[in-house]
Amino acid sequence: MSAAAALRATEPLPLPSGLSLSPRLKLLLTFFRADLTVRPLDEWQLKSALLAFLRDPPLSLPLLPDSDLSVRRLPDLQKRRREEPVASGVLHVRDLSFLRPRKGDGEADGMTPEQEEEKYFEWRSSLVEKLEGIELNLEGVKFRMTVEIPPSDDFRVMKKSWENFYSSELLNSRNPVRKIAKRPDTIVVRGVPSRWFAETRVSSKPSTLVTHTIFSALGKIRTLNIANDDELEAKEDGSTKELISGLNCKVWVQFENYDDFHDAMKALCGRSLEKEGSRLKVDYDVTWDREGFFRIAQYEPAHSRLGERDASASVHGRKKHYTSRIESDHRKRFRD
Repeated sequence: MSAAAALRATEPLPLPSGLSLSPRLKLLLTFFRADLTVRPLDEWQLKSALLAFLRDPPLSLPLLPDSDLSVRRLPDLQKRRREEPVASGVLHVRDLSFLRPRKGDGEADGMTPEQEEEKYFEWRSSLVEKLEGIELNLEGVKFRMTVEIPPSDDFRVMKKSWENFYSSELLNSRNPVRKIAKRPDTIVVRGVPSRWFAETRVSSKPSTLVTHTIFSALGKIRTLNIANDDELEAKEDGSTKELISGLNCKVWVQFENYDDFHDAMKALCGRSLEKEGSRLKVDYDVTWDREGFFRIAQYEPAHSRLGERDASASVHGRKKHYTSRIESDHRKRFRD
């Protein structure tokens, strides 16, 4: 059994190269005006009022630092309709120790990992229910808040998405492999620092060997691919910002079997990537590959090494920088 398979919902998972996956709850907040006022929005005041509400009963999150709540005013407030949002925010609850069983507690001693997981999901649902639709009164100005869990943070929603996807394929009469059940085997992780996957004191670019070693802690790997994550990201307000090329990377990891894929996806959902000696907590984006990245890559024309350095291939309509790939026939070099 891999470490990911035995991982409990509120436990951190240590990884090679000084990395670790730390559990946390991430909530996306959206603020709307709840009255007819047109007074300017004070971001600091809105954040302070929300922090006070979160730290006091009935929520009682006293260990919530100010840095774990961010509030950002949306542009062009005067041009927005009354039903449109005026601000957005992100709330992180990183201290989940109160949900872990305590030693010596008779009830906790007999609690199974499944029961612990159910306890966590019940607490999460209760918190979202209490926060959904609340009104904040800021000196007579009222704001209504809605709450959403990111899809990449909700493993149950993620699992339902691939089950529905492959079920619909079975019902598609045009599918040449109809009635052959399929399941995903590849995860896609993006927005992680390239330096954390690089060889120390050798290069700042992600290393295939280091990346393979890190993700091997989640299950047996068939092949993987690394690329620069320098695509344009669209914000909710419609504007875009460009990531500096080379700072972040995107990783495709294909596992040997479905069970390892399942356990790896479950371990990656709802966690942040941390590195020993660094204060940075990276909220990467994780999903499963529904486009068949490695299947399509098999039919790409071969390129010379010189051409691979100077040019990039197009996969799924996206810009993909060449990186080396570990194939199944080279797995022996990574075995002990």
